[in-house]
Amino acid sequence: MRILLVEDNQRLSDSLRRNLTDDGYAVDAAYDGDEGEEMAEFTPYDLIILDVMLPRKDGLEVCRSLRNKRVRTPVLMLTARDTLTDRVTGLDSGADDYLIKPFEMDELRARLRALLRRDAEDKSSVLVIADLRLDPATHFVERGGQPLELTAREYSLLEYLMRNPNRLITRQMAENSLWSYDVNVASNVVDVYIRRLRRKVDDPFELKLIETVRGAGYRIRRP
Repeated sequence: MRILLVEDNQRLSDSLRRNLTDDGYAVDAAYDGDEGEEMAEFTPYDLIILDVMLPRKDGLEVCRSLRNKRVRTPVLMLTARDTLTDRVTGLDSGADDYLIKPFEMDELRARLRALLRRDAEDKSSVLVIADLRLDPATHFVERGGQPLELTAREYSLLEYLMRNPNRLITRQMAENSLWSYDVNVASNVVDVYIRRLRRKVDDPFELKLIETVRGAGYRIRRP
């Protein structure tokens, strides 16, 4: 999952980015409203974390502008303003959720997971395909009742596939979702991680779930 973080406080931005990257998200950072709006307009993010008090253009203006441009990416707005009027204004600007500073990282994580579920066909907090189960809240993965030990990147790729069952995922789509812009990745990196996933998710089991679409990419098949 790829997230855009628009926060002008360098210390907070670095902390959030570090924590979210450790959670397996790909995170791009912007530090003012104009930069954040431009990045959100031209990059297909899964979610935007948007501070209200930003230089050059505040978060409310950015959110309204993005919605007017038909950018439908879910927006979680961050602010130190905690009055009812401020919360209503933030939601009316087009934000999907509103989190007041200071906040606990666990609450931010939970709100991100809730927003990512909104457009999913299956609203359950646990992703299930056949006997494969993935819990985004705990990062616990099992198949046939057997726990699977995955690296953070393997987990992120599997989650991306499971959130899009039966859908073709091209190599470019996977790269865009799993790696931020400032990371250089090898041309075959997605193929490498697919092979690693198959060894853990498919090889020990009779039913194979991860399919190769020759010349196009990959998909996980819901039987």
